[in-house]
Amino acid sequence: LIHFYKRSKVGEVMQLIVNGSQTHVLEVSPEANVAVLRAQLSMLEGVDCEQLNLFCSGSPLEDEVNLAVLENMTVDLTIPLLGGKVHGSLARAGKVRGQTPKVEAGEKKKKKTGRAKRRIQYNRRFKNNVEGFGRKKGPNSNS
Repeated sequence: LIHFYKRSKVGEVMQLIVNGSQTHVLEVSPEANVAVLRAQLSMLEGVDCEQLNLFCSGSPLEDEVNLAVLENMTVDLTIPLLGGKVHGSLARAGKVRGQTPKVEAGEKKKKKTGRAKRRIQYNRRFKNNVEGFGRKKGPNSNS
């Protein structure tokens, strides 16, 4: 004969796995909520309750959530870091422009337009051309 026994839910406890700096296996009541779990973990980790961040499958847990929902799931525990330095590249943003001294732009000669500009262009391209050996020099070369 096989007998089926109905288990009573009065003294039932469930195990909850919490991954933090260490992995904790906690015995909790299914009727308890996340606030009770947070208080238990703050004693184990030695950190204030408000600083603990609890996540289940990537989403944060609210204090009112019943622990029965978290059965057979792993809860992740994170403690935020205080302060810190701004990441390297952001700390040096605008460094060169900030340390370069401002120099006033000098007076420039007025550019020629129209017939005078075309005359200078013609002279540069065809009149003063001295054919030398080697490669042809560009318009900006100083040699």
